[in-house]
Amino acid sequence: MMNLVLLLAGFIILIKGADFLVAGASSIAKKYGVSNLAIGLTVVAFGTSMPELIVSLLAAINGQNDASFGNVIGSNNFNLLFILGLAGTIYPLVVQKSTVKFEIPISLLAAGMLFILVNDELFRNENSNSLGRIDSVVLLLFFVAFLGYVYKTMKNSTGEDAGTNTKVYGMLMATGMVILGLGMLIGGGKLVVDSAISIAEHFGLSEKLVGLTILAAGTSLPELATSAVAAYKRNTDIAIGNVVGSNIFNLFFILGTTGLISPIPYNTALNLDIYVLVGSTIVLMIFMFTLNRAKLDRWEAVILLLAYITYTAYLISVD
Repeated sequence: MMNLVLLLAGFIILIKGADFLVAGASSIAKKYGVSNLAIGLTVVAFGTSMPELIVSLLAAINGQNDASFGNVIGSNNFNLLFILGLAGTIYPLVVQKSTVKFEIPISLLAAGMLFILVNDELFRNENSNSLGRIDSVVLLLFFVAFLGYVYKTMKNSTGEDAGTNTKVYGMLMATGMVILGLGMLIGGGKLVVDSAISIAEHFGLSEKLVGLTILAAGTSLPELATSAVAAYKRNTDIAIGNVVGSNIFNLFFILGTTGLISPIPYNTALNLDIYVLVGSTIVLMIFMFTLNRAKLDRWEAVILLLAYITYTAYLISVD
């Protein structure tokens, strides 16, 4: 019970830490004349993915490799199936053509790249599987290329300030919020990882299951809140763009950064979960290209939700 309380407290600290970091960094960016759109695509996207980064990095450093990979892969499956399913059930999601033509395929590329890079025995005839430093550099180079695409999109877009409304704080306050946010993220992340692993050991659950479910859902709460509120307010492009962008960010940047700092041995049992991620992304592309194009209808969203429930039930049954 105490570990459960600590886990919930850790998630709350993580989310509030991300909020402080985003608010402080956005305020500083605004003072230097950076547009709301640019802030939304960079600072806010980075902030909402910070919980995954901290949790995966701490898990990898502690040698909890299945939890590290499971957190990122599980977060992406949670984003794609549960969050989009929930948001699309609240209100059908109409998206920009660029999201359909470029961003969803980029997220599919990211999942495929991860599969190739971590399965060394399959693709490079090596004796063990891992995400090494060279693999991580490859992921980070793809992330830089993605940032270039984002920058080009921002330059070509109209309505430059159509992004998030940013409250401007004094420089001292904003800097303090950034420092406090980072401290809360590190402290909350350690609390989450330690308590989640303790819960897993108590109930005989595997690190893999905890990473794919508890850690994945908990660190995806910022994306869940953002997309659900955006769908309720009919800001449907934000709802789906937040999820797709977060998935790209998670695979390229978070795993790239984690593997660069601490190379991670890979358990091929997680290949099934990458298959689910690749398959779900392909299904989303099919939904976007058929019937009502560039739109996720309610019945399609319900299919995504049911798929996540089925997938989670399977994970629990085989653990």
